[in-house]
Amino acid sequence: MLEAVAAIGRPLIAASRRSRQFVLLFFLAIPFSGAFGGTEITSARVWPARDYSRVTLESNAPIRHTLLVVKNPERVVLDLEEVASGPALNEIANKVAPDDPYIKAVRVGRYKPGVVRLVLDLKTEVNPQVFNLKPVGEYGHRLVLDVYPLEPPDLLMQLVLKGEAKTEPAAPAAPETSVEKPVAGAPAKANDEQPKPAEPAPVAKAPEPQKPAKRPKQETERLVTVAIDAGHGGEDPGAKGRRGTYEKHITLAIARKLKVLVDEVPNMRAVLTRDGDYFIPLPMRVQKARRVHADLFVSIHADAYIKPHARGSSVFALSERGATSTAARWLAKQENDADLIGGVNLDVQDPYLRQTLLDLSQTATINDSLKVGKAVLSELGGINRLHKDMVEQAGFAVLKAPDIPSILVETAFISNPDEEKKLRDEAYQDKMARAILEGIKRYFATNPPLARSKVARNE
Repeated sequence: MLEAVAAIGRPLIAASRRSRQFVLLFFLAIPFSGAFGGTEITSARVWPARDYSRVTLESNAPIRHTLLVVKNPERVVLDLEEVASGPALNEIANKVAPDDPYIKAVRVGRYKPGVVRLVLDLKTEVNPQVFNLKPVGEYGHRLVLDVYPLEPPDLLMQLVLKGEAKTEPAAPAAPETSVEKPVAGAPAKANDEQPKPAEPAPVAKAPEPQKPAKRPKQETERLVTVAIDAGHGGEDPGAKGRRGTYEKHITLAIARKLKVLVDEVPNMRAVLTRDGDYFIPLPMRVQKARRVHADLFVSIHADAYIKPHARGSSVFALSERGATSTAARWLAKQENDADLIGGVNLDVQDPYLRQTLLDLSQTATINDSLKVGKAVLSELGGINRLHKDMVEQAGFAVLKAPDIPSILVETAFISNPDEEKKLRDEAYQDKMARAILEGIKRYFATNPPLARSKVARNE
C-alpha cells in the first residue's frame, strides 16, 4: 500500500519541481520593467543650443527623479528611480556633440538597487531645470533636463554690436557731408575743395526740392535690426509633409538665407532667434527680439492644414479682437500649441510673458505690422500663389511683442504635396527669402524707424 502511494507521489513531486522551474524561468524571461513596474526609456535625445542644452528622456510612464548639482568639477547628477537601464539610455553618451557649449560628456550607471544615475560632466557652471511633460502628439511621457549657463552669454547682442561697428567707419564721413551746400553742388569733389569755402555758386542749389527727401534717409542710417525667427525646432518638429519633410528644417533653411540677404543691405543687420535644431519657447523668441531692440520681427513657417489641397503663401499679424478667418484661427492654435510639444517648464514664472500678455494696448504696433505684412505679401505674390490676398490676423503668441512690428510668414503649405516639393527646393527657398527681403525694404523705405544713437547698448 505504501509503495503504491509512493509510486503515485514520485511523478507528482517531479511535476511540481518542473513547474517551479518553469515559473522561475518564465519570470526571468520577463523584462525588469514589465515584471516589476519599472519604467522603460524608449528614447533619449540631446539638443545643444547657444542659450541652453536640453536632455530629453522619453518613456512609457512618468519618471520619478532627483536632481543634484556637484562642484569641483562641475557636474549635474540625475537619479532615475525604478528605471530599466536599456539600449536607449545607454546610448545617450554617444549623442553629446563635441561642440555642445555646456555638456562635456554623459555617463550612465546603476547607482543602487532601483536607481539609475545619469551624470553630466559640464564645461561651465550651470543652472539646471528638470520637469516632466505629459504625452502629446507623437511623444510619450518625457523627462526634460535643461542646462542653462549660470551667466548667460549675450551672443545676440554681440551680433548687433558687430553690425554697429561695421557702420562706424562711415560715421566720420557724415559730418563732412552734413553741410548741405557742398554735397548738393559737387558730391564727388566735396573733400577736394575744402580750401574753397567762399564759393557762392553752390548756394543757389541748396534749396533744391530733393534735399528734404534725403534728410530722413540720413537719419535712418543707423543699424536697423531685423529679428528672423525660424519656427519650431528641436523637440517641436512642426508640421510634416507626405514626403517626410519637417517644417522645422524648412523654416531654418529659409531663415538662414534671409539673414544672409539682410546682412548684405547697408545699415541693416539680421539676428536669428535660433540657428540650429533646438527648441525655443514662444515667449523667449519675442524676448530675444526685444533684447536687441529689433525694428522688425519676422517669423518663418511652412504649416499644414486639415485639408491637403490648401495651398498658397500667407502673411499674418497679431489680432486683439479675434481671427479674420477660420483658417487663421486654426493656424494660430496650432502655432500656440508648439510650446506644449516642444516642452516648457510651467513651474518657472516668466515675468516678461505676464508683461506681454497684459500690455496689449498696441494698436500702433499692429498697424505697422499690417503695413509691413502688406509689403511682404505683395512680393510673395510674385513667386507663389497667395492663399489670401490680404494680411490675415489672429492671436499668435509669437507676435505679441508690444513695441515691435511683427509678422508671421507662411511660406507655403507643407501638407500640400506640390508645395512640399517647392519648399524642399533650394531655388524656391532663395526666391522666398528674396521676396521677404524686398517687402522689408519697401516697408522701411516708407516707414523709416526712429533714429537711435545707440542700439541695444543699455541692455
